[in-house]
Amino acid sequence: MISNKLTLLLVIMSQWTFSQIKGIVKDSLTRKPIFYANIWVENENVGVSSEEDGTFSISTDSTKKLVFSALGYHKKKMTASSANEVLLNPQAYEIEEVVVTKKLETRVIEIGKSKTPIYQAFDNGPRIDVKFFPYLTKYKKTRNIRQVTVETDSKIDDATIKIHFYSVDSNGYPGEELLKKDFITTVKKGVNKNVFDISGFNLLMPKKGLFVGFEKLIIEKNKVETTITDYNSNTTKIKKNYYPFVLYNFEERECIFSFSGGKWNKDILHDSNGISMKRMVNEPAINLILTN
Repeated sequence: MISNKLTLLLVIMSQWTFSQIKGIVKDSLTRKPIFYANIWVENENVGVSSEEDGTFSISTDSTKKLVFSALGYHKKKMTASSANEVLLNPQAYEIEEVVVTKKLETRVIEIGKSKTPIYQAFDNGPRIDVKFFPYLTKYKKTRNIRQVTVETDSKIDDATIKIHFYSVDSNGYPGEELLKKDFITTVKKGVNKNVFDISGFNLLMPKKGLFVGFEKLIIEKNKVETTITDYNSNTTKIKKNYYPFVLYNFEERECIFSFSGGKWNKDILHDSNGISMKRMVNEPAINLILTN
């Protein structure tokens, strides 16, 4: 009897803490909604994006921490139960002198192409996967980044995505965003190699290299629901997918980076002596087109 009562109590307590958290993300100064902000359950691969009106909904334990971030704002952590209105503080940027050089565009090279492309599409969840582009001396005369290409598979038209460009920090991780505003774009239905013009940002290939990341937005317009029936148990469930899927190549690398749980994570393999070793990993099919 005591065991049954304890079980019932635990079930009731779990229902109290685990719930659908709904709220809105706003600019702390203007009180305007912030769209497509990242919302993560801290240290977990559970996350969503705020909608165009700044609202969000995430299913988690109400006692857990949520991490909120958006380009141009300071990151914020707060308990899920108190996240009905989230105010993010804008970052103050120093005004940098921008020197615009004349682009000849007489030389064009595409970098990042796989020698043995094996494209595979799968749902990477809410995380951001990045691809590292090292700087090579042969890029000296073609450092202008004109375009970025991303290969995707989508079941819907005009699926909305973000593309991120990160510097390399002192530890070799993705560092600061190289753009001062979000690069948000859409992709068409089907399997496509999408080419996006970023020449207007006057972005140069850094001499320490850079990371380019693909972020699928976990928003209603990107969602596709499918009803799955289990005929053995005569039950049905709704499966949710958010598009587009990015295509991946199978490449040999020492490590890969991904952003989830509100932080960067490094996946690395060591041998028995603790020395890092290369292995085959899934890497986003992202290329860069450079010009002079």
